[in-house]
Amino acid sequence: MLIISPTQTGIGGIAQHVQGLSSFLKNNGHHVDVLSSENTFTLPIKGLKNPSFMLSAFLKTKFKKGNDIVHAHNLPSALPMKHASGKKILTLHGIYSKQVDVIHGQTTGKISSSYEKDALTWADAITVISHEAYDYYTKLGFKVSLVPNAIDISSLPQKKEKLYDKQIIFAGRLSKEKGILDLLEMSKKLPQDIHLLILGSGPEEYKIKEATKTQPNIHLMGYMPKERTISLIRGSDVLIQPSLAEGISSTILEAMACNVPIVATNVGGNKELLTNDKNGILLEPNSPQKLLDEITMLVVDKKKSERLCHEAFLHVQKYDWSHVGKLYLDIYESLLA
Repeated sequence: MLIISPTQTGIGGIAQHVQGLSSFLKNNGHHVDVLSSENTFTLPIKGLKNPSFMLSAFLKTKFKKGNDIVHAHNLPSALPMKHASGKKILTLHGIYSKQVDVIHGQTTGKISSSYEKDALTWADAITVISHEAYDYYTKLGFKVSLVPNAIDISSLPQKKEKLYDKQIIFAGRLSKEKGILDLLEMSKKLPQDIHLLILGSGPEEYKIKEATKTQPNIHLMGYMPKERTISLIRGSDVLIQPSLAEGISSTILEAMACNVPIVATNVGGNKELLTNDKNGILLEPNSPQKLLDEITMLVVDKKKSERLCHEAFLHVQKYDWSHVGKLYLDIYESLLA
């Protein structure tokens, strides 16, 4: 089979999903090729990376024959999927046009919405990773299946890396839709004895670098390999995800599996993974003061943190690849039948 994805490396949600799916399929005896920006020409310029990947991957798929299944991830992969040989499945990692609207503005969002509706007709099967996306695309008249994001719980590194006595962490793309601006606003009032680790890269990185010049308890660590990222999450008192839009976050799933309490915004897939004050803390987006209050509370209240972690660990078990991978196999088999 052929998997098409804008990316397959890094700590981003799509990349981790593709890594996990590929490993699951290979471990179950399937031959898998992955076509991504890592092995296809792209222009590393904001606004041009996805369009250049679409065109170069489209040309490559013309020469990739003999695939029973072609599994594309997110809308940039839909065009190369369209002309590939084999049964076609498109997985949407969130509501694409809304994500573009948040990142690039309403005009670009309207253009992407038009492309999105066309692209969905090119697939033999459509899957989404969250209930929010399921409801959205079903209302548009498309038949979709819900297959959530997943992680391989047993393979997560067990090492715990604690760099500071009080350590909180953000891991993800450093961009507006991930709530980086709220994170920086919150950090201005963060007590000096609480250290914030920021893992990742992205367009707002320069603002974080500026903040580190005057705030010694903010640490920009850049992109980290998966093993180090998990170790730093395990060693942290709280994981923060203040996103403005989100699917089923791999980072949240990993924190749940690592027994680390989570403070996240009440958006998208976060609401499906977390129930406020049961297995995590949920708050409204654009609430930097509330974000600060909840973080400082959890750093101090170890009893509450342990209770949240216990419930989260129980809940995350159904998001393991051993379960989710079988859902994809069922869809593949139904298409081939």
